[in-house]
Amino acid sequence: MRSLLILILLAAFSAHAEPIVATFSIAAADPESGEVGVAVASRFFSVGSVVPFGEGAVGAVATQAYADVSYGPRGLELLARGVTPDEVLTILLRDEPADNGRQVGIVSAEGLSATYTGPGCNSWAGGRAGPNYAVQGNILTGEDVVIAMEKTFLETKGTLADRMYAALMAGHAKGGDSRGKQSAALIVRKPGTGYGGKDDRAIDIRVDDHKEPFKELGRLLDYAQMNYTWNTAWTAFGEKDYATALPPMEHTARLAPDVAEVHYDLAVIRLANEDKEGAISALATAIELNPKLKNQAANDSDMDALRNDERFSDLIGK
Repeated sequence: MRSLLILILLAAFSAHAEPIVATFSIAAADPESGEVGVAVASRFFSVGSVVPFGEGAVGAVATQAYADVSYGPRGLELLARGVTPDEVLTILLRDEPADNGRQVGIVSAEGLSATYTGPGCNSWAGGRAGPNYAVQGNILTGEDVVIAMEKTFLETKGTLADRMYAALMAGHAKGGDSRGKQSAALIVRKPGTGYGGKDDRAIDIRVDDHKEPFKELGRLLDYAQMNYTWNTAWTAFGEKDYATALPPMEHTARLAPDVAEVHYDLAVIRLANEDKEGAISALATAIELNPKLKNQAANDSDMDALRNDERFSDLIGK
């Protein structure tokens, strides 16, 4: 009896060798800001390691259901050559069987889009696409999930990340994945926005396994958006473009009023813009939040213009 059970389980596993990435996602672009991205959620471990792909100035791809992860890099390569999303789908699906279970959303950096749901996807499954977005999902509670995602994306203001996250939350509010929730992810790509300005990873966050993945993704997104503008400012500062560095650094401080290191860097960038009063004010806030920054300021050449200012000496205790 035990042997028979094992054989049955092995047969079932063989019939479904590819795990189903039942999920709902949005691939999107903001041609005005130059950003592309994907937001995704699922009752599946580490959905962010499977579904979302993007490349700055090229586009974004979401591959799910019986996902073929090669669709991500292959799709982006085709987009980079100027192939439209509809044509990309035709090429990717060329060798698939008629009853395939693939689901794909594609958007170009220019905002062209396409979504595809194979007949082999488990219901409810389907998608919607329009200028700058492609929404899709499978094993959902119903079509109203993708309808709500589309409507919310179109009506929400803010950054591309804000709009994609709002769409994801709207899908969740309508029932989302019929099996429940476990993981979520959100990426934004734009050339020169990664660490040090050396790559395109503006935002790259994942919740692999969590009881409340949507809430946790939102918490990470708040920090990621702050880090995005912080990195933008510091990249410009490193290039000695101090005037360009100041607005995103000021914005970062508004997003993160309790992060000492943000205020410290604001002091540095204000000082580089010859605003000594503003630099002293920001440094005072930084040290109040984290007194250990006194030592850094005491030895930081970026603070040299304040060396003879008594207020600076009082702040660092020297």
